[in-house]
Amino acid sequence: MARSSICFAECPKKTGLPREVVKWLQTLDLAFYPKNVRRDFSSGYLVAQIFSHYYPRDFSLHSYDRGTSLSAKQWNWSQIERSLEKRNLYLKKEAIDGTIHCKPGAAELLVLEVYTILTKGRYVEPDFTDEEYQNLLPSLARSTASKAIKNNLTATEIKAAPDISTNQRKAQNILRRHHEHKAAERILNPGRSSMIKCHQRARSHLLS
Repeated sequence: MARSSICFAECPKKTGLPREVVKWLQTLDLAFYPKNVRRDFSSGYLVAQIFSHYYPRDFSLHSYDRGTSLSAKQWNWSQIERSLEKRNLYLKKEAIDGTIHCKPGAAELLVLEVYTILTKGRYVEPDFTDEEYQNLLPSLARSTASKAIKNNLTATEIKAAPDISTNQRKAQNILRRHHEHKAAERILNPGRSSMIKCHQRARSHLLS
């Protein structure tokens, strides 16, 4: 366990979590160090362990599955939600779904929400899109509409809720945000938008 504590202290940036949250996690004596927050929190086991530190009678860890299959994740998270409901505590469904399906930033935001519930800290509303990442890229490298959907609607998410209309609504929301972002970009950077169109026409000419 000493090795895990050292890793927490030395590697807070690798978790993608604020330093104060990393220090808080360090005090909980978790089963293993979350080297990859998106992957390691998706099953729900670590979240159950965090809550068991505060509510040991409500979160019996032997009833949780340490596997990584979609069914194991769904089982664990359903148990977490039921146990929290008994105490009138709730995690946002968006945060849970985003964490299960390993959406970028989702697990970090969920851990922040858990931190808020248990320590009365600060919390940021979830928005599981790659917009923050896209904003760091040059305009010519940013996602097309189809890429935006691929980035933000995962295969496991579709498998978990195979209803066509549900996934169509999700895709439409992603497209709406994508187009809103592009429209705002054109207003803020009209010259850059023209440059992109010229580049696209030149590329089409070369490919034809």
